[in-house]
Amino acid sequence: MKKYQVGIIGCTGMVGQRFATLLENHPWFEVKVLAASPRSAGKTYQEALGKRWSMEKPIPEAMKNMVVEDASQVEKVASQVDFVFCAVDMPKAEIKALEEAYAKAECPVVSNNSANRGTPDVPMIIPELNPEHAQVIPYQRKRLGTKRGFISVKSNCSLQSYVPALFPLSRFGVSKALVCTYQAISGAGKTFESWPEMVDNMIPYIGGEEEKSEQEPLKIWGKVENGVIVPAASPAFTAQCLRVPVTNGHFAAVFCSFEQKPSKEEILNTWKNFRGRAQELELPSAPNQFLHYFEEENMPQTRLHRDLEGGMAISLGRLREDTQYDYKFVGLSHNTLRGAAGGAVLMAELLCAEGYMDK
Repeated sequence: MKKYQVGIIGCTGMVGQRFATLLENHPWFEVKVLAASPRSAGKTYQEALGKRWSMEKPIPEAMKNMVVEDASQVEKVASQVDFVFCAVDMPKAEIKALEEAYAKAECPVVSNNSANRGTPDVPMIIPELNPEHAQVIPYQRKRLGTKRGFISVKSNCSLQSYVPALFPLSRFGVSKALVCTYQAISGAGKTFESWPEMVDNMIPYIGGEEEKSEQEPLKIWGKVENGVIVPAASPAFTAQCLRVPVTNGHFAAVFCSFEQKPSKEEILNTWKNFRGRAQELELPSAPNQFLHYFEEENMPQTRLHRDLEGGMAISLGRLREDTQYDYKFVGLSHNTLRGAAGGAVLMAELLCAEGYMDK
């Protein structure tokens, strides 16, 4: 098949760097354009990064000497690609305007930013859970006045550590969930070198994170009605989010109750047998087994399991009955792979496979 030509908007940030490594040898996508802020524009990718490269892998050879474009030159960038991945560090209103400008230039946007997550006709897709939300795209195009252009977003990175475990249990009527997330410093775009005060430290606050953790799952549980995604009324989520001294990997401690309480066996079987649209379509970035459950009491562990199936699988453990809720368990996801760039690449693969990126 002919590869899709893609751009990375915000290529110098941590998520942009992760996009670069994931797209280096992608079977469907070829990076044609790297774009960032005016201060990086005109430099080679290597020059623009300076000492900020923070991935384990080196800068992709094919991208090292690519000259970085100015992301605000929308027409220039859009004319060279089939669609763009977007991960910029800007005020929300500016991100919203930029993403809309690309969509209106007939360039689909697969976004890692939060700016458009609350927009009712912008799908927020976890390919295994709510692929049908892509059906809202024709309505969004109508609003924007576009033929090809649209915006789709991925959810907050911390959601991946608990929503994929709860969503398949919907048939038992998940009524409420209490979630405590323990989030890696890469979620803030930092390393221990750039954030030394995080060594041997925890911070019990991440700006805006608790609101996202409580509200975004309801959009994922929602339904497409009259051209918009109507968020579900339940489950009721409450969240507490902490920053912990870990490089990569978001952990969640989850407590949940059901309308019809399942047995422990029913939960474990549901997780084991759960397959989503990404697995049906055998998308290149999809994990073979989406949800992995560990029987050992001291598993999963961040260092051991965050890279499971290329960092795209979810690790679960310690499922047991609770005294106040029906059950409790723990979950782990790789925040910059499944949670950020990898989740966006998988969403783009889904949208290509389903015909939304047709040239």
